[in-house]
Amino acid sequence: MGQVVYSARVDIETLRRRLFDPSRPTSFNARARAKRWGVFQQTFPELDQMRVLDLGGTPGYWVNAPVRPASVRCVNLDPQHTSQESSWIEYAVADACERQAGDYDLVVSNSLIEHVGGHERRLRLSEAVHATADRHWVQTPYRYFPIEPHWMFPGFQFFPASLRMRISKTWPVGHIRSTTDSAWADVSWVELLSITDMRGYFSDSAIWLERYSGAVKSLVAVAS
Repeated sequence: MGQVVYSARVDIETLRRRLFDPSRPTSFNARARAKRWGVFQQTFPELDQMRVLDLGGTPGYWVNAPVRPASVRCVNLDPQHTSQESSWIEYAVADACERQAGDYDLVVSNSLIEHVGGHERRLRLSEAVHATADRHWVQTPYRYFPIEPHWMFPGFQFFPASLRMRISKTWPVGHIRSTTDSAWADVSWVELLSITDMRGYFSDSAIWLERYSGAVKSLVAVAS
C-alpha cells in the first residue's frame, strides 16, 4: 500500500512540474508565459525605456523577464517580497486599488483583478489604472475557459461554494490547496471575469483574447 501511495505522489509532483514549472521550457506555464511576453513586447517595443507600475506583481517576475524596463515599482499586499528589491525594482506593500504616487509610462497588472474582492473594488482598480498612465496591460484569466486556472480543475468556477471548498482541500494539482480553516476564504476571493466584465471596466481599451488550443484562456485590456 505504501508503495502505491508513494507512486501516486510522484506522479502528481511530475504532473505539477510539467504544468507549472517555469524553468521547464515545455511546461504549460512556460509556453503560455513566453507567448504572452512576445505579444507584450510587440505592443510596447520601447519597454526597456519605460517606467512601469506593476499592480499585484512581484520583483521575481521582472528579474526573470526577457526585457528589463528602465524602472519597475511593484505594489502588493504581501510583504514577503520586499527583500527582492534592486536598483531598478521597488517593492511597496500597499493596496493596488488605490492610486499610487509617482510618474509612470505604463501600468501592468497580471491576474490581480479577479482577486481584489467584488465589483466596487474592481472598479477602483480600473480607475487607478486609468488615472496613473495613458498606457496599460491588464490581464486576467477568462471565466469560461474549461479549466479553472488556480485549481486546474475542470468547471471548478461553476460549482457551489461547498463543493469548491471540498475540492480545494483535497485536489493536489493546482496552485491553491486549502486547509479546513482557509477553504471558504480561498474560494471566495477568486471571482473570474467575462469579456463583458472586462469591457465594462476598460471600455476604452482593446481587449486581447489570449487563446489556448482555440479556446479563450485569458483576457488582456490593452492601451498602447
